[in-house]
Formats: sequence, C-alpha cells, structure tokens
Amino acid sequence: MDPHVRCVGGIVFDDLGRLLLIQRGNAPGKGLWSVPGGRVEQDETDKMAVVRELREETGFDVTPHTLVGNAVRGRYDIYDYSCTVTGGTLTAGDDADAARWVDSAELVAMDAAGQLAELLFVTLRDWGALPRR
Repeated sequence: MDPHVRCVGGIVFDDLGRLLLIQRGNAPGKGLWSVPGGRVEQDETDKMAVVRELREETGFDVTPHTLVGNAVRGRYDIYDYSCTVTGGTLTAGDDADAARWVDSAELVAMDAAGQLAELLFVTLRDWGALPRR
C-alpha cells in the first residue's frame, strides 16, 4: 500500500491579483490558512478533484489549468493547479472555516504571524505564485 495520500489544490487569483485562501477547519493544519484543496478520491482525476474541492471549500466553480507545482508534506503528496473562477459565490464550506482573498501585504503579515500552513509562503514564492498586488 502506498503510504502517500494524493491531494490537489487550486491556485486562484481574482482580477486584482489577490490569492484565494481558506482557513483549515480540520487536521492537518486546523486553523491555518492554505490554498483550497484536499484528497483525490478513488476514480477521480486531479482536475476532477480540484473542481470538487474548490466548490466544497469556497463555493466557487473553477476551471483547472496547468500544474503549478508539487509538494510533499508528511504523507500528503500535493499537486497544485492554476484555476479560473467560472461561477459561484465565495462561501466557506466543507472543512474550511473561512475563505478570503489576500493581497501581497496580507500574505506576508499572515506568514510572519505563523498563520499559514507549513512552508506555504516559501513554496508559493518558489513557484512564482504569490499575489500580484
């Protein structure tokens, strides 16, 4: 049995260049902010899982595009895809306690305060996926 759990995330920017984040409602990372996403279910492709997870956690319908990057966090093997919002209304749901758009200054402040998921800021920076404003 593969000890790794395949997960996906959606990297979404609004028209102002802000990044979509959710506050995790469950372990791992309960209370921390991260990009929305979760486990890939059996018989799901990555892109199907991204669409489902973003709808469940943020209320948004999205179209996933290219793979932005891959990170391993413990037993979680995470594949994050760029996405475009195609509909819906921003509403935290499923295992997200909150959902919001953050700009560059907010993301830096959240990182300094220890409010982001493990290595999120440095990973997004390395992938060239930080907020544009």
